[in-house]
Amino acid sequence: MAKTTKPRGLGRGLSALMADVQPDGQAAETSRRPDLTVPIDSIRPNPDQPRRSFDDDALEELAASIKEKGVIQPLIVRRDPSNDDMYQIVAGERRWRASQRAQLHSLPVLVRDFDDTEVLEIAIIENIQRADLNPVDEATGYRQLMDRFGHTQDQMAQALGKSRSHIANLLRLLNLPEPVLGWLAAGKLTAGHARALVGHDDATKLAQHVIQKQLSVRDTERLAKSGLPSVGTKRSPAGGNAKDADTVQIENELAAHLRMKVSIDHKPGQDGGKLTISYNSFEQLDDLLRALSGS
Repeated sequence: MAKTTKPRGLGRGLSALMADVQPDGQAAETSRRPDLTVPIDSIRPNPDQPRRSFDDDALEELAASIKEKGVIQPLIVRRDPSNDDMYQIVAGERRWRASQRAQLHSLPVLVRDFDDTEVLEIAIIENIQRADLNPVDEATGYRQLMDRFGHTQDQMAQALGKSRSHIANLLRLLNLPEPVLGWLAAGKLTAGHARALVGHDDATKLAQHVIQKQLSVRDTERLAKSGLPSVGTKRSPAGGNAKDADTVQIENELAAHLRMKVSIDHKPGQDGGKLTISYNSFEQLDDLLRALSGS
């Protein structure tokens, strides 16, 4: 007899998978009736879980809530493919970790017959629902769902309860340079700041200036339109401090008059300095010589 082929994860549909995944916390007022209550030692985390870091303070807070109220939302598990006596976590690893800290001996679970593809898909969905998720991780989750499982922005918006514009705007952020994405993930920039810099050739330098000056989103939008000449973050070759506004203004006036790039290196407290004029062709050099000679 021929072996039947198990349906792929996409066959179940994103909305159907979403029906099982609840926000990973203790705020829900009602809990779903568990299929089983199993020993906590019989539950293992998913080795392919894309989320690797768990905030220690948040786990302690969740453990305190579990000690007081118990586990409100059951974990979603499947039979461990490598050991039929064990269960593997599909969704709810934070609850499992916090329950260990709370010294619980058993946990309520919902047992589902998910294949490896569906398990990964649900893990990504669960991560997207995290309250503490930064914009970069959220956008990366959407991109994974689109690239690995073929979901469209409309499908994700409907299933996840997000607007399509919210998803589209976050996906655009992934076009930013890596340094800017790092600052965004670390909270040094907001999504509003980052959106203003998408597609800008000098996004990294502009982002540095935004962080240093603690600019508002509106100021960042104006800065992105005006460009680097108004930024004033150029540094001297000796690695000194940022140039003052007067020096930058003189540079801009000379550059506009000569139609060439001009750089002034003037160290504070000294009378002398260095003026550098850059030309792009011999024609520009001839124009410069004529201008200096007055001919």
